[in-house]
Amino acid sequence: MSFIKRVWKHKDALIVLLTPLLLLPLPVVVQTKEAACAYTLLITATYWISEAVPLGAAAVVPAFLFPIFGILKSSQVAAEYFKDIHLLLFGVVCLAAAIEKWNLHKRIALRMVLAVGPNPGSLMLGFMGCTAFLSMWLSNTSTAAMVMPIAEAVLCQLRNSRPEIKTTMKCASKEDGVEFENDNSNDQKKRLETSCESNGIMEFCTVSTGDFDEEKQPFRGFTSTNKTTGQPYKTKKDHMMCKALSLSIAYSSTIGGMTTITGTSTNLIFAEQFDTRYPDCKCINFGSWFIFSFPAAVIILIFSWIWMYWLFLDLNLKELFPFKRKKVSKKEDVSRKLIKEEYDRLGGISYQEIITLVIFTLMALSWFTRDPGFIPGWESLFGPKGFKTDATSGVLLGFLLFIIPSKKPKLFSWPFKGGESKTDDDSPSEPMISWREFESAMPWQIVILVGGGFALAKGCQDSGLSNLIGSKLEPLSNLPVWVTILLTCLIVTTVTEVASNPATITIFQPILCTLAEGINVNPLFIVIPATISTSCAFLLPVANPPNAIVFSYGHLKVLDMVKAGLGVNIISIICVLLAVFLWGVPLFNLNSFPKWAPLKNVTLSP
Repeated sequence: MSFIKRVWKHKDALIVLLTPLLLLPLPVVVQTKEAACAYTLLITATYWISEAVPLGAAAVVPAFLFPIFGILKSSQVAAEYFKDIHLLLFGVVCLAAAIEKWNLHKRIALRMVLAVGPNPGSLMLGFMGCTAFLSMWLSNTSTAAMVMPIAEAVLCQLRNSRPEIKTTMKCASKEDGVEFENDNSNDQKKRLETSCESNGIMEFCTVSTGDFDEEKQPFRGFTSTNKTTGQPYKTKKDHMMCKALSLSIAYSSTIGGMTTITGTSTNLIFAEQFDTRYPDCKCINFGSWFIFSFPAAVIILIFSWIWMYWLFLDLNLKELFPFKRKKVSKKEDVSRKLIKEEYDRLGGISYQEIITLVIFTLMALSWFTRDPGFIPGWESLFGPKGFKTDATSGVLLGFLLFIIPSKKPKLFSWPFKGGESKTDDDSPSEPMISWREFESAMPWQIVILVGGGFALAKGCQDSGLSNLIGSKLEPLSNLPVWVTILLTCLIVTTVTEVASNPATITIFQPILCTLAEGINVNPLFIVIPATISTSCAFLLPVANPPNAIVFSYGHLKVLDMVKAGLGVNIISIICVLLAVFLWGVPLFNLNSFPKWAPLKNVTLSP
């Protein structure tokens, strides 16, 4: 047993050393470009799945193995590590840094929660709605890290227990390439202090926890305590509410990221890999993806809310609909007052928040209106079409944040009440964001990871490995299309529970594109459901960064997440399949094989 423990302690080093050695016979014996490319692919995939080395470090394996095996020149490999999608990411990160720096995300979250009401069902839906909305524009990790402390303050008041936790989380994950660390202390405090450092930007939320008369709902025989703080829950309903709200924040941050191309790195990887493989396909852009995925995400969000509400709170319709209720409970009144106090503490909207909101609005509108399809977009107003992408406006507006002053110019008077600047009037003028703040927010590991995926895809194509894989997958042409899509979604969803989301889509997308070409199906028919399924990592705390963040608060057991996540996974797969067949087919013309994809002489069974 002690030997096994020692081996397990050094498992990462063993994986790093043994993987290349065990796979070495493949290129040595076969001695073809396909075998050499497969060797590189298997090593990189093993490192990604096991995370024996950092994801970004594993992504540079093709940079030296492809030239060594004569698959690609070093200059060709290097060109794959920086694409148009990286410029789009530049603009998105600039905006995210400004939103988090000036607390616009906190104002949006509190305002949306206040709008839905204080009862448990509405509170869950409110937190899910605001979390999903923020996750559309910010990373899933930073969204969960920002919203969870607000929810925890509300939960502390609801269960009338003084929190004994000071948690510092370096949060991010497989997606952002940062490890999780928790440093918990059990010193009794009357204030909840939760600091979350996500992507280098610090969020701080401090809430007083005064005494109040809690609505007594005894549950005989119930004893349960928080795993992190050791504090007992007053009632079983309190504990269930803590579980439900924690999971709703984790899952909604993931669901919201599905909605936009920039919402999560898996969507970014899909878009750039697809554009690189099929340059003549002009059907994937910010607007078309949003039109497809937004209704699907809303349906997934609503049914996930109903599922978790039923699982943890018994789906009481009288509590859910306020017009059927006679009065508001003390708990709900306290929670609403707490959220209102937090919102009032922000003060009036500041000059910096308004500037950030204007840039945010312009960026979103520019993506929707560049080439909407049904009418000419702004792209046709400036030179010939085809030269501008979503990255063009993203970089332009992100660049403006480096030159717009963060202090309101004295030349103009601000007409809005509460529009005072958050900076000292006597301090020298600085831009809305600094380069250091941009560097802290930029997920550099994802930048390299995306480039590594493009390099692998290029190597597979030039070496002929893609065609070889496609020929081996041709027996799947005997299956109906919907069965092939369902099997793809199930396989991808299973793998992404144990592997990082970006690594999963990077490995599977070239294979699935080759599969679609081999069975004469529109590649979008298979790849779009697989891309969304890649984000469906709901079962385990280690499967997704938001899962790990909420799990660290101590309200949940692994079994709680497995039960809730299994239901959300099933809901997601069903909704994605319905979305593809109901409005995805007419939107992307999925029933016909496109001219922009290479045609293979294989017939597809009905």
